[in-house]
Amino acid sequence: MLFKLSLKNMKKSMKDYAIYFFTLILGVAIFYVFNSLETQSAMMRLSSSKQDIMKLLIQLLGGFSVFVAIVLGFLVIYANRFLMKRRKKEFGIYMTLGMGKATISRLLLIETFIIGLISLGVGLGVGILASQGMSILIANMFEADMTQFHFVLSLSALWKTVIYFGVMYLLVMIFNTISISKCKLLNFLNAKKQNEKIKFSHPVLSIFLFLLSSFLLGYAYYKVVADSYLMDEKDMLLYIAMGIVGTYLFFRSLTGFLFRLVKSCRKFYLKGLNTFVFRQVSSQINTAVVSMTIICLLLFLTIGVFSTAVSLKDATSRDLKHLVPADIQFQQHFENLPYGTIKEVMKDRGVPYEEYFQESVSLSEYRLGITIEDTSWEAITKLYQEGSPLRLKSEEQFLKLSEYNQLAKLYSLPTFSLKEDEYVLIANYDNMKAIRNLALKENGNLSIDGKVYHPKYDTCQDGFLMMSATAENTGIYILPDHVLEEKEPVKYHLVANYKGQSKEQKEKLEETFLNKFNREPYCVTVNYKADIYESSIGIGAIVTFVGLYLGIVFLISSAAILALKQLSESSDNKERYQVLRNLGTDEKMINRGLFQQIAIYFLLPLSLAIIHSIFGIQFVHKAIAGIGNINILSSIIMTACFMIIIYGGYFLITYLSSKRIIRENR
Repeated sequence: MLFKLSLKNMKKSMKDYAIYFFTLILGVAIFYVFNSLETQSAMMRLSSSKQDIMKLLIQLLGGFSVFVAIVLGFLVIYANRFLMKRRKKEFGIYMTLGMGKATISRLLLIETFIIGLISLGVGLGVGILASQGMSILIANMFEADMTQFHFVLSLSALWKTVIYFGVMYLLVMIFNTISISKCKLLNFLNAKKQNEKIKFSHPVLSIFLFLLSSFLLGYAYYKVVADSYLMDEKDMLLYIAMGIVGTYLFFRSLTGFLFRLVKSCRKFYLKGLNTFVFRQVSSQINTAVVSMTIICLLLFLTIGVFSTAVSLKDATSRDLKHLVPADIQFQQHFENLPYGTIKEVMKDRGVPYEEYFQESVSLSEYRLGITIEDTSWEAITKLYQEGSPLRLKSEEQFLKLSEYNQLAKLYSLPTFSLKEDEYVLIANYDNMKAIRNLALKENGNLSIDGKVYHPKYDTCQDGFLMMSATAENTGIYILPDHVLEEKEPVKYHLVANYKGQSKEQKEKLEETFLNKFNREPYCVTVNYKADIYESSIGIGAIVTFVGLYLGIVFLISSAAILALKQLSESSDNKERYQVLRNLGTDEKMINRGLFQQIAIYFLLPLSLAIIHSIFGIQFVHKAIAGIGNINILSSIIMTACFMIIIYGGYFLITYLSSKRIIRENR
């Protein structure tokens, strides 16, 4: 009998469960997709280094899955509270008909089990299908061979999802049982009348709080953008705290300031149902200041995580061709080089240099006791009054003009010509280039052995010595050969391209170099193009997947909380909409007013989160400027797509469900 009653109740309340089902299905699907990566990657042909990166990614996602499960668990319990509130009067009727609390609890247990089973099944089905698309995304990121691609089911991810969500549903069942046992018949029957107490702030206090929140947010915005280079951990924590407090005060003062401002625009305020809509929104925000603050911060994290993850992946791969133009690079400190140049080391180790390389460039690196503080201190203090993130005592690097020009030809970079008293400064790290350029324009003269050398250009020229996945050259001086002729080098470099062009040939050569040089007494550092590419791909993939995982969970959480709060308000305020009908308001106008009300409720935290994100993303992009030129447009487009699909989906379901709720019992 209880089973039949449970099924009947579920059919009757199916529309009430729309948000609940939508949240559960999305949660299950996402959890399965990101935990099935190990199985998805098993059918790809990956190099050993890429396999190591994939293992690290899987371990990280496994750790984050625990956090995600906790977040989703709280979200499921929060969603269940709404359903309990909607059905308290129904439970009260059951009790008046003689049904005991234990029986009602068993009824809820059956319903929760059925709902969990259905949502788990549908969510797994969606997740299994979506995971096949994830395989293609992984293969694209890791540049893997997908010739053996086929439909695959991850049993480990399936069981992990079942166990995690089974625990969540068990907690919901326990929560429902406790909730039923504590309630009295009078509470059930009067549940619809027990609305939250609304508190309105005094107008003067609201204005003060609004101005205070604007100051806190504005100051935090300015500091994270203007002084990002000087920021330490304490400063960062302070500005984060200011942002949180400012966000809370904004919503705390919103109804007392902004909506009174709207009220002063009489033509707009008195048009249609605007008066009713704004009063509804005002009362909702007043009773949900903390919730709106949390939702706004979650949306801020969502936008920031999405955009940064996509931008970072794009930046780590886009400039690789320019930053890693040669096949291999050798480097050895002079004091560790008893056998002369790197070519001489190769000869000593029996490496047939002419057979391996088709073109190469040898360079000597010099240090002349001149530090960054000597060449750029005035510029640093002018740009950053309170200090500098640079190691000021680090010695500047110097290269011979003829050797650098050979390297520039190999790297496809501009070459230079110099007079006897000129030099060129090359750099590609944007944050440092600003300091270098200011130093060159104000006083770029360089004194070496009593002779003054002048900069040929008043700005840094694009160039670098060491190949890397990121633009990290903070500055290298190119001098005429005669200046360094009698100087002792501190490092030797050799940059070359292989004669062998196939992937197998290059891998064989690299294995030879690894065995020959990666041990005493030579201590030669070997930098492989393939390793740099694979490391860059791996970092980009890790950041992207973790960012997508957390971003989607944060987005679902914030949208679900908003939706459930709005549905609860619609349920409590049915009588108000009925009064509008009794006064002669047509259904079309009521629906439009409801749409506006829900739209404002969804857009307010999103709008402030977008403003937070504008400055937050600027801070992050400055912090990772060395990675390369970041194309923010692609990240904005991808973030917008996720927001429209998930956040917009919750908004649409909320509107349709609320419209049905306010039409009940007409």
